[in-house]
Amino acid sequence: MAKKVLVSGGAGYIGSHVTVELIAAGYEVIVADNMSNCDLTCFEGVKKITGRDDIPFYEIDCCDFGAVNKLFDEQNIDAVIHFAAFKAVGESVAQPIMYYRNNLVSFLNILEAAKNHGGCNILFSSSATVYGETENLPVTEQTPRLPSTSPYGNTKQMCEDILRDVVFATSGSDEPVKGISLRYFNPIGAHPSALIGELPRGVPNNLVPFITQTAIGKRECLSIFGNDYNTKDGTCLRDYIDVVDLAKAHVAAVSRMLDGKMKEDYEIFNIGTGKPLSVQELVDAFEKVNNLKLNYKIAPRRPGDVVAIWADTTLANEELGWKAERSIEETLASAWAWEKNLAEK
Repeated sequence: MAKKVLVSGGAGYIGSHVTVELIAAGYEVIVADNMSNCDLTCFEGVKKITGRDDIPFYEIDCCDFGAVNKLFDEQNIDAVIHFAAFKAVGESVAQPIMYYRNNLVSFLNILEAAKNHGGCNILFSSSATVYGETENLPVTEQTPRLPSTSPYGNTKQMCEDILRDVVFATSGSDEPVKGISLRYFNPIGAHPSALIGELPRGVPNNLVPFITQTAIGKRECLSIFGNDYNTKDGTCLRDYIDVVDLAKAHVAAVSRMLDGKMKEDYEIFNIGTGKPLSVQELVDAFEKVNNLKLNYKIAPRRPGDVVAIWADTTLANEELGWKAERSIEETLASAWAWEKNLAEK
């Protein structure tokens, strides 16, 4: 009997890629999404990639506890991968109440419903933002978390702490919750099929979709926020990871939980490439790989951005048996193929 995995926020960018990889690995997947930050494009793409028209889909808001609890009533869920959160650093600075309400309440409801139904395995979609403006680079899972630079990052820190506390409180009980937090870095790219990818509503908050939308002509100009940071070319350093590699890390982590291979009831893993790349280098690489010239300008620094962050992925490599494999060239080519596919629809 296949294990059931609920993917909350599963119609979105990362959730759709994770759903594809889970199905390929033999899991039965239930998708829940309130469609506040996506449409059905990626979910329909998932069906085409997997050849599955029967994926259970619940259009619910995870901030609605009744709806979440009813879903758990109807489905015998073995694990949850929780993506249902707002995720833009700049937007969180401008609208902190919206971020705290949505990101905390949705996760609390998932945890409470899981506990109500005899316990569950919870995989939390965390972020490198929990490390704040750390100067200890690359970061390991033992790198102390510093105060977050944004409400978004703060919600990730708080949700990690909530999950840890629930795991410890339920340990040994009849309602055990076990948890893994995946702290991932900067997901980019699209599925090789070009059937699913990042599809922001309105103006993109992330770099690569802004690059591809500028290249296709949807946006007049790309802004690089700051070129006066203390880095080799003055632009921020990030650890850009291909979304398919990221999705496979989620499958490895879920399998670790469901196969009883966890060494602790609550674990944390960094998910990245371990190779920092500057914003300018990423832009240059996109131009070279796709034989394009982008219209871009240098803009003032953006509130909430850290100067540099990249991962030490040793623990994930050794414990999850996972590592990032796709090259930046493959990733940026896939992002452009996805954008061109969208333009043809």
